[in-house]
Amino acid sequence: MVINSDTSKNGTIMSPFYPSPYPSKTTCRYEFQGRGKERVQVVFHDFNLYHSQDDIKDCAHQDSLNAFVHIGGLMEKIDSFCGSKVPKPVMSNGPRLKLEFQSLFASRYSRGFNATYSFTENFGIKTGTQLPDYPCAFVLNSNESKTGYFYSPNYPGFYPRDTECHYFFHGNTNEKVHLHFNYFDVEGVLPCEAISASDYVEFSNYMARDRKYSRHCGQLEEFDIESDRKFFRVTFRSNDRLDGTGFNATYQFLNEVEVYTPKPTADCAGRILGTILLPFMSLLLSEIK
Repeated sequence: MVINSDTSKNGTIMSPFYPSPYPSKTTCRYEFQGRGKERVQVVFHDFNLYHSQDDIKDCAHQDSLNAFVHIGGLMEKIDSFCGSKVPKPVMSNGPRLKLEFQSLFASRYSRGFNATYSFTENFGIKTGTQLPDYPCAFVLNSNESKTGYFYSPNYPGFYPRDTECHYFFHGNTNEKVHLHFNYFDVEGVLPCEAISASDYVEFSNYMARDRKYSRHCGQLEEFDIESDRKFFRVTFRSNDRLDGTGFNATYQFLNEVEVYTPKPTADCAGRILGTILLPFMSLLLSEIK
């Protein structure tokens, strides 16, 4: 099946005979062909392939669905899906994507898969205002929202390879922006430079690189970043090698005199409550005695 964006910008694909069981010894290919800056995003809604074992460590010798993108003029496999766990969204690194469904065994209990596709230029990012002069850039303005969230392309699925996205934060006079990263998984090793073939996230108070902030990559615990002034730039960059799930973060525009106070976790709240109650309980017990 060849799906061209000139004919349809979005639609549905499914395994043969879905939701009835698919036939055995069958191969189906779904080739997506977009234009220009378009990327292909596939979101799965149902996934149920026959598997011969409960603990699937890889999809070799199993009924599977494989995703391929163009890298260096060749089609390269970026992921394989099997079993009954619904896959996370898939996004191409350019206007073309191929899915290949391979049925080796089949079963009368295996429904196959159902997914929707879309040719999009927003990289699956639906927060902020997209700038048309960049391949991937979004403005988050204090006048439109003092708080919100932003995330990497195709989050929570793997981010596309060979992609650069900018997030420009614009505050009012005497404002700064505070960022809190709830989740961070960007393929790479410190110091996150090209020599180590690392993807990275970069922060800057300017349009140029700001040496005050080190690049961030790898799998990191929650962390915070704050700007010095009303403008702040966050840049996400992936190469054509490996990929990760990316990041998910919140932002908050603050007056310069304001101090960011994180919401206490349940454990932290318990400790605070204990600090307040323990002296009171001790005093009460001494009165009773």
